[in-house]
Amino acid sequence: MRWKRTIQLVDVHCEGEVGRLATGGVPNIPGRTIAEQLNHINTVDDSLRRFLCLEPRSGPLGSVNLLLPPKREGADAGFIILQADQAHAMSGSNAICVTTALLEMGIVEMKEPETIVTLDTAAGLVKATATCKDGRCERVELTMPPSFVLDLDVEVETGRWGKVMVDICYGGIFYAIADASAVGLEISKANARGLVEAGMALKEIINRTIEVVHPEIPEISGVAYVMFRGEEPDGAVRTCTTMWPGRVDRSPCGTGSSANLATLHARGRAKVGDILTSRSTIGTEFRVGLKEVTEIAGRPAIIPTISGRAWTFGLTQVALDPFDPTAEGFAVTDVWGPEAGSIR
Repeated sequence: MRWKRTIQLVDVHCEGEVGRLATGGVPNIPGRTIAEQLNHINTVDDSLRRFLCLEPRSGPLGSVNLLLPPKREGADAGFIILQADQAHAMSGSNAICVTTALLEMGIVEMKEPETIVTLDTAAGLVKATATCKDGRCERVELTMPPSFVLDLDVEVETGRWGKVMVDICYGGIFYAIADASAVGLEISKANARGLVEAGMALKEIINRTIEVVHPEIPEISGVAYVMFRGEEPDGAVRTCTTMWPGRVDRSPCGTGSSANLATLHARGRAKVGDILTSRSTIGTEFRVGLKEVTEIAGRPAIIPTISGRAWTFGLTQVALDPFDPTAEGFAVTDVWGPEAGSIR
């Protein structure tokens, strides 16, 4: 074959959200830390992200996780999340996908009934405790990076929806979290398009008008996602994370649920030892626990846990023909949504 690049992928989804793991053919990415490698992809060379996340080799849904040698001592593997907009520092659903694939593919030795996998991410070390039986990874509980509130009840003037109150908080990446009722909607599959439109508009306004930077990791900045929340009759939190260029997270969103837990703790509605249910737009669930309290750069913070399931469903090899005119990838607004029009 005359391919100039080939990358092997393990196809995985976590509670409905696709998070493929690139295990072979991943090129060397400059950087002394995973955070520096993330920054290189986002500011110097994004060709690998475009190759793996845009058409014709991919589509609007899901992420691709780059499996990397860990930089921190004691870690089993490093990874970076690639999506249509940019590379991201951390994702709960993707970390569960990565852990499941590492164990079920034999890249990390599986031990029954429990295997601990330590992941090196741009947001810090993540401890993944996998429950294993008969060669299968049945469930993964993540001890997430510290989550904290940057600001509660920030008033955002939207025009279309009037003034919308959001919490700006961090759960591995930055979120703006708003009640779904603030934009006149309930969280459901039928309302996904309307929630996406509101989320994209809010994100653009916030990132244009408010500076959001991690106090200890400057490579992590800006609101990555807007998440809408609602309360279920059984006490669960219903979540809808809106993702560029125009879709919703199919999972309950691990980093978003962590960030929301930080807001509940800040408001006195969650304490150490509490375990909540976070339910996705499609009805799948994470268990969200408040393990301990800590602080980040003098700010109150929490250590959340996220517990969920993932399933491998295939193996894929993606290749690039050197004469392919679509080498840089593309997106079209018919299926990607109107925001995709900004992709060159």
